[in-house]
Amino acid sequence: MAMSKRKPESPETLWVETAALRQSPGHPFYEKLNEILQTHGFDAFVENLCANYYHEKMGRPSIAPGVYFRMLLIGYFEGIDSERGIAWRVADSLGLRRFLGYELSASTPDHSSVSRTRRLMEIETHQEVFGWVLALLAKENLLKGKTLGIDATTLEANAALRSIVRRDTGEKYHEYLTRLAKASGIETPTRADLTKLDKKRPRKGSNEDWEHPDDPDAKIGKMKDGRTHLLHKAEHATDMETGAVVAVTLADGNEGDTESGPWTLMRAQENLKKVGEDEEAKQEICETVKEAVLDKGYHSNDVLVHLQEEHIRSYVSEPDRGRRQWESKAIDQAAVYANRRRIHGEHGKTLMRKRGEIVERSFAHCYETGGMRRLHLRQRGNILKRLLVHVAGFNLGLVMRDLIGRGTPRGLRALLGRFFDFIARHLRALCKRLTQFFAVTPIRLRNPADAATSAKMTTSATGC
Repeated sequence: MAMSKRKPESPETLWVETAALRQSPGHPFYEKLNEILQTHGFDAFVENLCANYYHEKMGRPSIAPGVYFRMLLIGYFEGIDSERGIAWRVADSLGLRRFLGYELSASTPDHSSVSRTRRLMEIETHQEVFGWVLALLAKENLLKGKTLGIDATTLEANAALRSIVRRDTGEKYHEYLTRLAKASGIETPTRADLTKLDKKRPRKGSNEDWEHPDDPDAKIGKMKDGRTHLLHKAEHATDMETGAVVAVTLADGNEGDTESGPWTLMRAQENLKKVGEDEEAKQEICETVKEAVLDKGYHSNDVLVHLQEEHIRSYVSEPDRGRRQWESKAIDQAAVYANRRRIHGEHGKTLMRKRGEIVERSFAHCYETGGMRRLHLRQRGNILKRLLVHVAGFNLGLVMRDLIGRGTPRGLRALLGRFFDFIARHLRALCKRLTQFFAVTPIRLRNPADAATSAKMTTSATGC
C-alpha cells in the first residue's frame, strides 16, 4: 500500500455543494434518545412551556428550547462541566450536530447564547422539565416513590478562597492580616509573620465574617476529600426501588443536614404529586412517600417528629449520644424509640445497606463522571438551573439503560467493545481448534543437489 502525503493548505472554496458535504450516521445512543424524546413530545412541551420568554417577530433568531435543554443534557452524558465546553463539543461532533438537528453547513449555538438563554428562563421552567422526565420514568415503570433515600454532597464553587472579603469592612484576607500584624506591633510584616499570626487566630474561616464578593451564596467548608474550599451543597431524594432521583435541591455549604433534609423531602412529595396528575403515569407510582431512609447526619428529634407527623416511617441511623434525658419530651421520645426499633429490624438493615449503594451512585454519575463536582457558574439560581437538567439527564439514563443496557454513550461504547472482544476471542479459539483438527505434516524443501541425486537413484536401468 502506497503512503499518502499531506497536501499543503489551500484557500477554501467559496461555494460547496450540499450533496458534497459529509453526512454523519449519528451516534446510536443519541439516535435512540432522540427517538424517545420525539415519541413523548419533548420539543412541543418545552416550546409551549417557554413561549412567554420569546417575542413572535422582533429580535434576533434564538436557540430553540429543545436545543437548549438537549445541550445541557449533553453536558451530563459527555461529562462536560462548562457551557463553553458543551458549545465547543457540539460544534466539533457530527453525531451531536445530528442529535440537535443542525446540518453541517449551519452554525451551532455559541456558549454566550446558551448562558443568555439560561439567564432568561426561570428556575420553575427547569423544574418543569425535570418533572417531565419524572413523568416519563413513571410511564416506563421506573419510578415508584414509596421509599426515598436522602443524602447530600458538596460541590466546589466557582470562587477562590484568596478572594474572600470581610463582611463588615470589605477588606481582603491579606489586607486584614496586615492590619492585625501592625496593630500587634510589627511595623513591616513579612509573609512569614502573617502566616505565623494566621495560625494562632481562632475562627479564621468563619462564614459570619467572610464572603466572596462575586458569589455570596458560596460558603467556606470542607469537601468530601478534606480540602477547604468555597462550596455549595447538593441534596438528592432518590427512589430506593429504581434509583431515580425524585428531587434535587441546592443549599448553603454550611447548612446542616437536619435543616435541608425536610425541604428536600417536601420537594420530592410535590414532584410525585405532580407526576400523579398525569393519567398515564398515575397508576405506576405512589403519590405519597411511605418510608424515608437517611444517614446519622439527619438524626434529630425535630426531624423524626416531623416524619412521624407526615405519616412517614423513618429509617435514620442513630449516632451514639449516650444516655438521654426525656423529661417533658414524650413525643420526641416516642419518635426516637420507634425509629430505633425500625433500624434494628431486618427490613431497616436492608434499606440502610441499599441507601449507601443507590444514593451514592447518583452522586458518582452526576458529579464525578458527569463533570459537575467543580462548578463553573455562580449564584445559587444559575447553579440550580443547570443542576436540574443535569440530574434529569441521569434519570433519562435510567430509561436508556432499560432499553439498550447502558445509560451513557461511554457505557454503550464499552459494551460494544466487550462484545467485539468476546467475538474475537471465540473466533481465535475456533481457529485454533480447526488448525489442530486439520493438522498436516509440513513438507520440507530439500536442497536442489540432493533432489537431483535422489532422482538418479530412483531411475530404473531401462530409463523408464
